[in-house]
Amino acid sequence: MTELPKDFAARMQDMLGSAYPAFVRSYEKQKVHALRVNTLKGSVEEFMEKAPFFDRTKIRRVPWERSGFYYDEDMAFGKHPFHEAGVYYIQEPSAMTPVSYLGAQPGEKILDLCAAPGGKSTQIASYMKNEGLLVCNEIHPARAKILSENVERMGIKNALVTNEAPEKLSELFGAYFDRILVDAPCSGEGMFRKNEESRGEWSLENVRLCADRQDTILDCADLMLRPGGRLVYSTCTFAPEENEGSVARFLERHPEYEIVKVEKYEGMAGGRAVWTGGRNVKNIEDTVRLFPHLTDGEGHYLAVLQKAGEVPSGYRGFLRNGLQKGILAKEVKEVLAFQDENLEGNRNKKLLEEQDERLLRFGEQLYLMPQDMPCIRQLKVLRAGLHLGTLKKNRFEPSHALALALAKDGVRRSMELCPDGGESDMSVINAYLNGQTLNCEGEKGWYLMTCNGYSIGWGKLAGQIMKNHYPKGLRK
Repeated sequence: MTELPKDFAARMQDMLGSAYPAFVRSYEKQKVHALRVNTLKGSVEEFMEKAPFFDRTKIRRVPWERSGFYYDEDMAFGKHPFHEAGVYYIQEPSAMTPVSYLGAQPGEKILDLCAAPGGKSTQIASYMKNEGLLVCNEIHPARAKILSENVERMGIKNALVTNEAPEKLSELFGAYFDRILVDAPCSGEGMFRKNEESRGEWSLENVRLCADRQDTILDCADLMLRPGGRLVYSTCTFAPEENEGSVARFLERHPEYEIVKVEKYEGMAGGRAVWTGGRNVKNIEDTVRLFPHLTDGEGHYLAVLQKAGEVPSGYRGFLRNGLQKGILAKEVKEVLAFQDENLEGNRNKKLLEEQDERLLRFGEQLYLMPQDMPCIRQLKVLRAGLHLGTLKKNRFEPSHALALALAKDGVRRSMELCPDGGESDMSVINAYLNGQTLNCEGEKGWYLMTCNGYSIGWGKLAGQIMKNHYPKGLRK
């Protein structure tokens, strides 16, 4: 095991005192593994019934997340078809804490300002139940692409994925969001056990640089949060300068905020006044620290901040460019024809009404925008809601994103590839994920391909041959 950086070790010893030996011993333990069930696809109870490989003797709940579970290392969840179907998200358990305190509700406008790779964004989406607007932003283009892919895999319909600097967003959104999550770029000290390589990249100078960057990001978040809104700040570091220090400096600049007292679960510690850089901060002990020697997870910190004030009913906030104007669904008859021919049932029957103006067209690509989506002019956008599919010579070809957002009981035709969740024969589902065509009989047309009831992609049947529409870039 790579040694801990000397300056880091010295500081942690000073911070923890007699608890420092226990902290060091925690690095000798195996990292813990956890996942979060995607409740947009179905309930936790439904998942339990459909996943016979989910050995109840080897799992236990993550206390602070209602759909989170610890699991044993030998349970290969990342390799199961359920992962490709977005049934769950493999996520470090401590990283689940910030969203559990965000309090996201359906119908709200929420911003995840530093969102890649998407664990927290997809967690927020599960609380929003595809209602309202979720803006997921990431400044780095490559990481923003991964974020967008995870949003798609989890079947999220109401997300706008952007690739912008916080300063740019704060010019376009004024006091607009009900809640904002700032999972800030940090020195990553809390991940030293999970990622030993990060130890070699650590330095005191980088801690200072991160703290300065966090100040800027938090100031941008303030400009975008409405009066009475909630801001959750989090890091995966132990550094006081980036944790209590960042919160203290923010409150000094923005006295209209207060720290919210939240429930702490077993093993959680509070912030300390001695770590604020000499600033007097009311209720700093109500911020939350997670240490690997006190709880089953990596290092994390979070603070829940409430902005003073309230807004009247119907308040919208400021949008520099207003709302995005879409096109009427009746102008794209190919999509309505696809809907009439292929979608039915209670959950998915009417993605679109003829008078809906939520269709957005980019060349041949069609998106279904979230309700009241901001204008995307001057924004770098990777995903403007739900990608419906492609217009091709007077016909419509549905997207993989649409398949993952639909439910089996909402389509006319479906084909089950893995009826028992993979407990027995996996050859058919593996053939599909490899891009192979399948031989079968039935009514010609589009089929939602499923794995034990969970949607995983499209197939199109013609002449007893099921043509495979699983994306080539995802094939095994």
